[in-house]
Amino acid sequence: MSNTEPAELGEGHSPAAWTAVVIMLIGFAAGTLFFWFDQPWGVWASAGVVLIGLIVGGVMKKAGYGVDGPKFVPKHHSE
Repeated sequence: MSNTEPAELGEGHSPAAWTAVVIMLIGFAAGTLFFWFDQPWGVWASAGVVLIGLIVGGVMKKAGYGVDGPKFVPKHHSE
């Protein structure tokens, strides 16, 4: 066996990805509640929140906060 660790695949652990996912999760959760309580306007508003999350993630990636962006500094695990 080798003592070297496999290369990090870049699974999207970046501020842009986390921000987008959190916003979209809030939108999905709110949409589920509005659907449960039969509020179509809330479902559509929540769909808008999900789209906003997607846009925010893209804008942050373009601003350099994506996986290989200049403003992103990955954290390395210490042993």
